[in-house]
Amino acid sequence: MTVIAAAAPAEVDDRRARRNVLILALAQALGLANNVTMIGTASIVGAMLAPDKALSTLPVSIYVLGLWGGTIPMGLLARRLGRRATFQIGTAFGVMTGILCATGVYTGSFAIFCLGAFSTGFYSAAQQAYRFAAADTASEAFRPKAISWVLIGGVGGAILGPQVMINTQDLWPPYLFIVSYFFQTVLAIAAFVVLQFLDIPKPAAALPGAARARPFLTIVSQPRFIAAVACGVASYSIMNMVMTSAPLAMIMCGHSAHDASVGIQWHVLGMFVPSLFTGSLIARFGVERVIAAVLALLGASAVVSLSGLTLGHFFIGLAVLGMGWNFSFIGATAMVTQCYQPAERTTIQSFNDFMIFGTMAVGSFLSGTLLATYGWNWVNNVVFPVVGLAGVLLAWEMVRRRTAAARA
Repeated sequence: MTVIAAAAPAEVDDRRARRNVLILALAQALGLANNVTMIGTASIVGAMLAPDKALSTLPVSIYVLGLWGGTIPMGLLARRLGRRATFQIGTAFGVMTGILCATGVYTGSFAIFCLGAFSTGFYSAAQQAYRFAAADTASEAFRPKAISWVLIGGVGGAILGPQVMINTQDLWPPYLFIVSYFFQTVLAIAAFVVLQFLDIPKPAAALPGAARARPFLTIVSQPRFIAAVACGVASYSIMNMVMTSAPLAMIMCGHSAHDASVGIQWHVLGMFVPSLFTGSLIARFGVERVIAAVLALLGASAVVSLSGLTLGHFFIGLAVLGMGWNFSFIGATAMVTQCYQPAERTTIQSFNDFMIFGTMAVGSFLSGTLLATYGWNWVNNVVFPVVGLAGVLLAWEMVRRRTAAARA
């Protein structure tokens, strides 16, 4: 029987949850701006510092490894220290990111710069838990909206990050982007201050009358949890693989670097703008129906991209891809919150993200090879089996629940 998670009664307070959502959305904007600065500059600086040009994109892959590697430690810290302290530790890695990357540029050290990229990944791992933190003090009805609204902060980060790069890249010649990295430190310090106002109780080992945590395998073997993780893995891995390949594919098809940047902007807007109403749609139609619809949307993005190589095909395909990721990822997160009890949440949340970002790391390393070896069409062809498998698992869960309800 699926356990429907809810925060302990003393923790549920939607008024407090709304305040936390505002704080976390602002911290999300500052954190994403930090990450966008790294992603947008890493391959350029890598090409200048790497001993071999083939290693130019290594800092980006190291960033993804840091994100993957940080998920479990951040979950353990949240259980031991609480959300606020853990998130502030995350911002400390953001501070180190700016210092290490600036030092790498100043000294010409590729190794130090890569350490900065890894540190950014750890900071990003903490940010990924913001959506779960928003759900911690929310009622079951408000939870999907809380998760969705936190991701709206990504719009601010998507705007702020590029502006930091554009306006600071040449302020200390000849050290390209060195001032941009100092701004990463400033952004992380600002996020530390914002998170000081977060009000989420530290999880108790056992509340009076509360059930004890179940065995780990009991929780993760629930059909609903398996379906939720599958949908989260599918949405993030597909989004990352196609997004990573798209700029180079556009240039290979004769479009300019500026065109590629515009395409990514459309994609980022597709990723975060729908957060304004994703939670409301989930509350109205149900999480399974919304995820089923947007898995089809992810497939539609691949159909658009396979239909032609004009700028319109790239722009529309990337925008639809971003929208599909938003609905599917938020929906999968909402499903995960229904699979654990309060005493189990930090362990299961971090395991969920470990699975998602581990797959993302694999996709990050494979996307360039897939594009170079087989071409842009094959990058999009991979979308169909991945989305199809997630759809089958989701359908299995929907049938199982209906059968259980009919027998009740």
